[in-house]
Order: sequence, then structure tokens, then C-alpha cells
Amino acid sequence: MNLLKRYESVKNIIGPLILVEGVEGAGYGELVEIIQNQEKRLGKILEVEKDKALVQTFEGTTGLSLSEVKVRFTGKPIEFPVSPLILGRIFTGMGKIRDGGPEIIPEKYLNINGFPINPTRRDYPSEFIQTGISAIDGLNSLVRGQKLPIFSGSGLPHNLLATQIVKQAKILTEKEEKFAIVFGAMGITFEEAEFFQEEFKRTGAIERCVIFINLADEPAIERISTPRIALTAAEYLAFELGMHVLVILTDMTNYAEALREISAARDEIPGRRGYPSYLYTDLATIYERAGRIKGKEGSITQIPILTMPQDDKTHPIPDLTGYITEGQIILSRSLHLKGIYPPIDILTSLSRLRDKGIGVDKETGKKLTREDHPSLASQLFASYARGKEAEELAMVLGEAALTESDVAHLNFARKFEEEFINQGLNENRGIEETLDIGWKLLKLIPKLDIKRIPTHIMEKYWK
Repeated sequence: MNLLKRYESVKNIIGPLILVEGVEGAGYGELVEIIQNQEKRLGKILEVEKDKALVQTFEGTTGLSLSEVKVRFTGKPIEFPVSPLILGRIFTGMGKIRDGGPEIIPEKYLNINGFPINPTRRDYPSEFIQTGISAIDGLNSLVRGQKLPIFSGSGLPHNLLATQIVKQAKILTEKEEKFAIVFGAMGITFEEAEFFQEEFKRTGAIERCVIFINLADEPAIERISTPRIALTAAEYLAFELGMHVLVILTDMTNYAEALREISAARDEIPGRRGYPSYLYTDLATIYERAGRIKGKEGSITQIPILTMPQDDKTHPIPDLTGYITEGQIILSRSLHLKGIYPPIDILTSLSRLRDKGIGVDKETGKKLTREDHPSLASQLFASYARGKEAEELAMVLGEAALTESDVAHLNFARKFEEEFINQGLNENRGIEETLDIGWKLLKLIPKLDIKRIPTHIMEKYWK
């Protein structure tokens, strides 16, 4: 049996990869033990051809010798031990205990690669999740079961935004719902890891969190497993314990860089900008693990965060992510330079499922947020867009050349950024407060220019 057999036929070590020959019965994705001088490292099989197996090591190959290293195949995939006790705990990117607490006594071990959700069993996302952030809740609403990435740039406060969402996110329902957050961090610095941990502990949010942290100085190969282990924990909490789980993954750019590193070590033909040609497929295996299943109480909602190299939205990582996910929240450098937090660019951001989770459900009559939400959001977006157009015109011709209506919209756009988009790092706005701020700001523009709100809604909420 492979479980008992050690192979000493290692023929080559290149970067994080080990080539073993004379192998019998090995399978793709199988967990591997690499042993040298009583030291044990873990890896997994990337490729099998006849009697040859290509093994990827998680702790790197530094110090390994061709003549001394031994390889043992375990006959099983990488698994993560799960139980309700994982809530409130902090793990490494490989699922080992990081917080110094006791080991988890598992109910079961789950394959970290998961299983695809049968499309016929998928339930349509339709329930609003309140993040407490007006720019998201009001105009780019997050719906339970959705995958809504945040596109950021180097130096922008995406980490602050992630922690604020973790602290404030909740489900708006009359009955008590079990809500949890799975936080997976890949390739972050020690300072960032300390910030996340201390912030979650300080606010008490850690009690409903499961946290996985892979540091920048840890093997890049480990980053490949971090989001999969995080999603395995989320699937257990959602589909076996009936919880509603919000998964935040940061930074997916570091994940894709690790994927490119492995691809280069395997001498694969590169795709766009050196990334492997299967980047789209690989990202889809992560993003498509979000959703709801008919007959199951729980759900998984995903917010992947990625930094766009050179703020380029056409870069392969954000570009492919946009094809797989249901919209995107884009952070703006110009708003950040104005001192606005969170610097969410309303005009380029999009939540494709927004209208499914706000207002009133037309079929059941169930109140999702408030009846004025869809039309108010549409009007705020249109008025802000016109205000930004007036701002560009004023830069060319001067404000004196603007019409009275243009000046009103320009003033609205400025106030909208200062009072609606801008909010405190610890400011948790309910959806009612967000909508009321929107109505207050609409008073800055002529009533005749408000064309997207039905008359009965105007009569009820204008005053």
C-alpha cells in the first residue's frame, strides 16, 4: 500500500516541485509527506504520468537533498478537521492552529477542494445583507449567496474596509439567524495580521469568525490552499450547521501570483502577462463555491478583495474575476486623495443582484429593505453621474458657464461624496439611515430633475 511505502526515487527538485519516479497507484491532489532527517513536510501531487509524480511542497524545498529525501503518499487528499469549535479560532493558511489555543477535536475531516454545487440545486440569491456602509448598502447592495469582489489598488484602505464589514455585517430578518464570518488572508505582512487579529478581538467580532492567515514570509505555495481551506470551513458552517456565512478573501492578487510562480516552475506555456492559461478556471473553482442550496438553511456569500496592479481594471486578475462574479466594488484613488472613506467609486461599481434583494418582493410582498430603496438608488446614481459631468465641464469652461441645474447637480455631487459615501471607520449605518441621508441630499437639486422616483414614493418620503 502507498500508505506504508516510502519512495527514495526522487529524480529532481526545482523550486517548490519534486519529481518522483517508480510510483505506483498515486492520484492527482493526493497528500504527500516529504521526509528527511526526521523532518516532515507536506505537499500534494500536481501531476501523474505513468510511474512519475510531480509533487508540490507547501513548506518549500530548501535544504532537501536528492540522495536523502524520502516521499510517502498517503492515499487521501488534503483535509481540514471541522467542528463547531472552529468559531472564534485563528488558523494558519494550511489550517493549523495559529492562536496558541487547544487543538480542535474534529467531528469529521473534509476535502479542502470541496464539491461543485449542482446547478439544478442552486437557489437564487434574494435576501439583503447589511454591511453598515452606505455606498454598498444604498447603491451596490450585497445579497445573501452573492459573490461581490472589491477591486482596490496599492495603498488604498481595503484592509480597513474588510475589517469594518466583518464587524458590522448582519442579516435583516425578524427571526434570529445564525451568522458567521470566515476570513482568509493570503500573503499579508505580520503587521497586517496583527491588525486584523487585534481589531477582531477588540470589537468582539472574533466570536463569530473563523480566521485563516498566510503571511508574506511563509511559502507562496501555501497561498494556493488558504482560500480552499477557508471555503471548506464556510461550507461546513453553512450547509451542515445551517449558518449564513460571509467569506472575505484578501488578497486574491497574492493568490494569483503564487499560481503564476507554480506555473513557471512547471515550465507551462504562459498566458496573458505570464499567468497560467487556466487562471479563469482556477479562480472559478474558488468563486463558484459561494451560493445557496435548495432545501438547506445556510448560505455562503463571498467578498474577495484584490489589488489591481497599476490600478488597471483590464489586468487579467480583476478582468477574469469580473466575468465570474456578480458585479464589483471599485475603490477610487481620487476619492482617497480627497480624504473620503471608504473611497468607493459609485459610477464604476456594480452589484448585478442589487434589485433582487432590496425594496419589496413583488411575488410575496415581503419587505426586504424599504419600498423606496430601488427608485431612490436609481435617482441618486443618475444625479451623481450628472453632477460629475458638470464637474468636468466646470474644469474646462468654469462654473460661470454652467446652467442653474448643472450648478445644483455639481453641489449635490460634492455633498454626496462628503455625507453619503464618506463615513467614519466605526460608523455603522442602518439601511433606514442610509436612505434618509439620500432623501436629504436630493433636496439640493430641483424637484423637476427628479424623474426616476414614482409619484406615490415622492409624496410619502419627500418631506
